[in-house]
Amino acid sequence: MTDKELKRLKRVDLLELLIAQSRENERLRAELEETRSKLEAKELALEQAGSIAEAALRLNKVFEAAQAAADQYVLSVKARAGETPEQVREEAEEKPC
Repeated sequence: MTDKELKRLKRVDLLELLIAQSRENERLRAELEETRSKLEAKELALEQAGSIAEAALRLNKVFEAAQAAADQYVLSVKARAGETPEQVREEAEEKPC
């Protein structure tokens, strides 16, 4: 609406326009707040997904270190039992985890 058209409207019509604009404004604010909360929820989910992936990688490294320690322990036990390191390695290669 142009300024000229607004000047021709009655006071009641202007108030009705103002009320309609206020309602639209409130509706848009509520929609904006809902959209913001959804965005925050998605951002939180993305952060948690990243944290879970990082934790999995860390756990994988821990398990690898534990496996290496266990392999070393088995080698030392078998070496004490009289097996040569070559025999132990061959046996380990034949039986992968």
